[in-house]
Amino acid sequence: MARSTARTRRRTGAGTASRLGGLAAVGLLATGCVTMPSGGPPERVEPQGAAADDLQVHVYPVAPHAGELPQDLLAGFLDSSNADQANYETARQYLTADASRSWRPEARVVVLDKPQYGGDAVPEQGDTTAEVSVSGSRVAELDAKHTYQPARGEAFQQTFGFVKETEGPNKGEWRINRLPDGLILDRTNFDNGYKAVHRYFFAVADPSADRPVQVLVPDPIYLRRRIDPLTAAAQATAAGPSDWLAPAVYSALGGVQVRSVTVGDNRVATVKVDGADLTGRPQNCQQMAEQLFQAVADQQGKGQLERLEITGAGGGCSVGSGQVTQVAPGALAGGQAGSQAYYQLETGQLMRYQDGGQGSPVPGVLGQPAAAGQGRHQSVAVSRDGGSAAVVGAGGKSLYLTGLGEADKLGDSVVSSGAPRADSGLASPSWDGRRDLWVVDRDPAAPRVLMVRGRSYSTVQVEGLGGRTVQALRISSDGTRVALVLKSATGAQSLELGLVVHGGTPGSPQARIVGLRPIAPQLAEVASVAWADSDQLLVLGKEVDKLQQLHYLGTDGSASTDSPQQGGESMTSASATEVRNSADPVQALPAVLTVSDQGIYRLKDNQWSEVPVKPRAVSFSYPS
Repeated sequence: MARSTARTRRRTGAGTASRLGGLAAVGLLATGCVTMPSGGPPERVEPQGAAADDLQVHVYPVAPHAGELPQDLLAGFLDSSNADQANYETARQYLTADASRSWRPEARVVVLDKPQYGGDAVPEQGDTTAEVSVSGSRVAELDAKHTYQPARGEAFQQTFGFVKETEGPNKGEWRINRLPDGLILDRTNFDNGYKAVHRYFFAVADPSADRPVQVLVPDPIYLRRRIDPLTAAAQATAAGPSDWLAPAVYSALGGVQVRSVTVGDNRVATVKVDGADLTGRPQNCQQMAEQLFQAVADQQGKGQLERLEITGAGGGCSVGSGQVTQVAPGALAGGQAGSQAYYQLETGQLMRYQDGGQGSPVPGVLGQPAAAGQGRHQSVAVSRDGGSAAVVGAGGKSLYLTGLGEADKLGDSVVSSGAPRADSGLASPSWDGRRDLWVVDRDPAAPRVLMVRGRSYSTVQVEGLGGRTVQALRISSDGTRVALVLKSATGAQSLELGLVVHGGTPGSPQARIVGLRPIAPQLAEVASVAWADSDQLLVLGKEVDKLQQLHYLGTDGSASTDSPQQGGESMTSASATEVRNSADPVQALPAVLTVSDQGIYRLKDNQWSEVPVKPRAVSFSYPS
């Protein structure tokens, strides 16, 4: 909190000041903040920002001083509750015995911007009770399951009660006897003390699908950085998914208690558990290991974990990195095919772009120029495996499906819209990794979201729209989450994330979108959105009275970088790939394409470069 540093001492555990500079530079490289050239030849751009994880600022608590007044006592308590202590031993010294027994610090974390104190700063002589409040603008909150919930600057105020102890070792001293459960932090302490990580759960099977698909879905959370983070991540995974994600996933760890997690020099993690039958259900144990492997590997860093072993009273099992790859997040993103880029020429031809080379027409009908009088297609979306394409016709009234083989034809339309104009018809076709196609019909008379499977489609119920209409969407590769651009009756735009819940039968598939929640409440306009990872969105949009920019946003609404990527008003769309092929954290940043009036730019490995496309391309995107 904002007070003298005399009470809370900070020590840099990373080494000397000169070493700090080097570590900070490594942190900067990992954030991926870059700028797009507004003109001229492509230039190397250096990322900006800071990585608190590399600075390793440790906070050591200080016990209460004799004779402290309530306001200073409260400041000391809040400082100590933010310190690097597992059980908040020092913070509890500021509380009465009864308050210490009842206080639940793990209940929630409230993050404030510039917190202020107020109340009985100097009690009158003879007073035995006092009150002091903490107030500020709420930035975010973590719930008991460590889930991040962004706030919109709502006013926050909480009052703490104090009493003068009448007996015991603290006789005559002020102590806190009434306080809320949870912690209160300012933004700086939160950034220093907490780290964004993930736990992982399996996507619920679609009862209407012909074949089951197993894939892990990330559930972002925030954990304390330096309080046994490996065990904390495993325990958070065993505790189950966030309330929001729960309808779309399941866990094999029900009833399991994680005791400890250790990782040896051989890159093998050992997880000790209680409460699980590890011998009678080997498949269940395997799934437990897959979930825990991903959670621990997320802490260790990409490529730093080779195997995970679960041990318990009833036996154990293990899983290797190669096995986990089959169900890992992004496993349905398409592999090498999902990293290919496609663009459409003014002639209507669909071209495939090879990195560093020239484009070439795709096989089949889409690689041919549009027939005379037909005009180019309004939009084309290539499936994540690169084998099919969805085409919205020039008038926005018809959706076609075709393969990308030499003999494939366009055929008859699969979906038709009654929209009066192309700009209010079918839009944003998007494929999940299960080969289901999702598309929006913006017909003012009958707006709807559709799921197309094969050559049949069903209308998707979207719960919680509140009179708004869906203007565009992008489905995640695992098919569990969908980003929606919504428009209100007044024309205001918003970006929200929803969960996909499947039902029905193979002959009559059904799907609902539930649990809508805002992802970027600060954005007044959204030009385009893409999935840049299994847990991250790339959004081209603008805040009120600001220029259009590229924003990396986590699926919990938290910013994935310290600041937006600088863009320009001429940018019309952005696309990204979920596919990551490198173990290096910098090289593994998503490849990004942006289309503007000035040309097409590709961002890869923190460097913008212009894509040499001739003749002029009118659209450019990755499979999605």
